[in-house]
Amino acid sequence: MASAEYSKARKLAQKAYRQDLEAGRNPYLQVLDEILPMTETVGEHDLGLVEIPLSRVVGTKTSGRTRAFAGNFMPLLPESSEFADKWSSLYLSHISEGIREPVIACEFMNSYYMIEGNKRVSVLKYSGAVSVPGYVTRIIPAPSDRPEVKIYYEYMDFYRVSGGINTIYFSREGSFSRLLKLLGKDPSSPWSAEDRSRFSSAFLRFSEIFRERGGEKLPGTPGDSFLIYLNVYGWDGMLDKSMDQLRREITLLWPDLESLASGGTVRLVTRPEEKKSNTAALIQKLISAARPKLKVGFVHHGTIHSSGWTYAHDLGRLYLEDRMAGTITTAVYDGAASGKDCMDVIQQAVSDGCQVIFTTSPRFLDSSIRACIRYPGIKILNCSLNTYSGHLRTYYGRLYEAKFLVGMLAGILSRDGLIGYIADFPIFGTAAAINAFALGVQMVCPEAKVILDWSSLRDNRCENRLLSQGVSLISGPELLAPSPQPRPYGLYRPEELGGVSLASSIWHWGKFYHRILQTILNGNWSRSAYEFSGDSINYWWGISSGIIDVITSKTIPPRSLQLMELVKRQIVSDNFQIFSGDVRDQAGTLKTPEGTSLTPAQIVRMDWLASNVVGRIPEPEELNEEAAQMMETQGFFMGKDGTA
Repeated sequence: MASAEYSKARKLAQKAYRQDLEAGRNPYLQVLDEILPMTETVGEHDLGLVEIPLSRVVGTKTSGRTRAFAGNFMPLLPESSEFADKWSSLYLSHISEGIREPVIACEFMNSYYMIEGNKRVSVLKYSGAVSVPGYVTRIIPAPSDRPEVKIYYEYMDFYRVSGGINTIYFSREGSFSRLLKLLGKDPSSPWSAEDRSRFSSAFLRFSEIFRERGGEKLPGTPGDSFLIYLNVYGWDGMLDKSMDQLRREITLLWPDLESLASGGTVRLVTRPEEKKSNTAALIQKLISAARPKLKVGFVHHGTIHSSGWTYAHDLGRLYLEDRMAGTITTAVYDGAASGKDCMDVIQQAVSDGCQVIFTTSPRFLDSSIRACIRYPGIKILNCSLNTYSGHLRTYYGRLYEAKFLVGMLAGILSRDGLIGYIADFPIFGTAAAINAFALGVQMVCPEAKVILDWSSLRDNRCENRLLSQGVSLISGPELLAPSPQPRPYGLYRPEELGGVSLASSIWHWGKFYHRILQTILNGNWSRSAYEFSGDSINYWWGISSGIIDVITSKTIPPRSLQLMELVKRQIVSDNFQIFSGDVRDQAGTLKTPEGTSLTPAQIVRMDWLASNVVGRIPEPEELNEEAAQMMETQGFFMGKDGTA
């Protein structure tokens, strides 16, 4: 019996050996002594006796016996060898009594390397065991800016506060702190034995189902997927769910897990669909006339009286009601202050019969994903950028195009080459808007500087700080909500009669909503119209679609407007790329080598500042509570020196 099992294990080894060779990988076990000379370390720490996750055992400390095993720890030596006899005897012992003798290992970067116990690990891996007891010495790498080292240091902090949990790991920075937040745990409070037991049980159950569905074939770690699960379904009550319920939930979530694992590919739909011919449109109109009305819900964070952002979206809703009267009805749900509020409001909108729901703030991203899974028959879109989800579609505008044009006007109108810029939230798309404005300034005034400040800092006296630095022009928020005391918006001179607005980028959300709802009514909502499997759809339209534009004061010199309109036409026709030519960051690094233009994905994920920008992107702890939450959902991070 045992010899037959050895033959099966050896076949698994031979298969893994061939696959590794074909892929150009080392077909044997990793050797820690060959890795350490290339890595700076700062010491060792005795972890004592711990349960070692077998999935994290990858090799041996020294090269001895390494070639007896394939990279999956299955045995390679012939069935006639003494090694095979010992492996088979150990297998029989494991089946009858279980393997209890601890192994001895080193842990480095959350991978384990055997000093003693190679055959025990091999037998246990073959038998499907989850862990093995072992005495472990941790070898600590020197601190580094390398992402994998940063993640490992986050893991060591988590290991310490959780009392030794070593079963979960992540491939992205910040994931351990996000895990603690989703679990409702204080990052500085040690876990109790019950905490450890509950978490270990929950993650073990999730991992079992994850493996059943072939999750090990996905890039990343099971922990990455577990984090997405918790973000959607929450931690409370997870242990009360049956395995069948967990399977159903994970099955519904699987498109999101695949989307993330595929590299988080976002399909940026940069232009509306081409309009149909008049004949086709007439036929479609006759068909649509017989259909019942479409009810559309709008979920807002603020109200039209408190938020210019909400006011702009509501203008879009009113545009819809005018253009699609008789075809749609709309409902407004405003003032949702949190993600939980958003979920409650979406539930109400579904109860009210809404078939399409627009959640108009990035604050509602996570809630919108949860709602898509809960209500698969409802079309839900969230106003945000760069979202990886197999369920949710997102939408935004290429605001940077309009900001570039306003920046040109700022450069022309500047008296002293010092122009202020007030940014709001450090989230995806913000850096592109700042940099495009700065490049617009640079195009007409090469020596000018853009002084950057943020309205989302805890100390929000951004205009005062800019004025103290001598700026005579400021680029502030876009269109503001109606108010008894009007304030300047867009590009303005702050010292004249409380501020005089000169130009501003503006949103025409109604044009987007109109085109999307037409697509739905025409039956063209299918994902296949835009993408291949695994992508997330992000509608990202620009000036050419009419969703973004620039308005100007009558005081702008006609020749300046003429120049702006000329460049605008070049942007619309794709004959001018804003992020092309000699574009450099604050460190002087050329971001467009050999005359290339930045790709749409590079523009969306931009996390650097242009060379003529004075300022930096704030760190999370500098932001007010609302901005910190936004940054956690949709943000990026840069160091204090302004470099990524």
